[in-house]
Amino acid sequence: MKVDDLILQLQDLINDSKTVPLSGGKVMVSSDEVYDIIEQIQDAMPAEVRQAKNIVADRKQILAEANRESENIIRAAEERKKVMLNQSELVREAQAKAKEIVDDAKAKSAEIRKAANVYVDGIMKRTEESLSTQLNEVKKTRANIINSQRAKREG
Repeated sequence: MKVDDLILQLQDLINDSKTVPLSGGKVMVSSDEVYDIIEQIQDAMPAEVRQAKNIVADRKQILAEANRESENIIRAAEERKKVMLNQSELVREAQAKAKEIVDDAKAKSAEIRKAANVYVDGIMKRTEESLSTQLNEVKKTRANIINSQRAKREG
């Protein structure tokens, strides 16, 4: 029986006992019954105390395990955070490098386009000059032919 139940039984024994007249509320109880209940309380107490100690020890063990687990979770979360920050930093670095490469490619492309335009303009200018020179030669030759035919007709 539990200690609480035995104490209630002892209280019931006292409540159910007869009051001694002119004693100021004292009651008469059977000492055998009281000693029997006290003995049962003494027998039950060590078991309940052991049980309470076991519960306290289990509680401490459960709390210690919960603390270890929470520390592991926190450590894992911090590691994950570091990994994510490192990945984020790598992404930022990669984006910066990619931007640098694209900007460099655009600058080189503009430079090549400018050089190509200058080159093509030079070729076109020389071609124009050459064609102009040849056109002048053609005009002179034609004029010579026309003059030569006039001289033959007049002469």
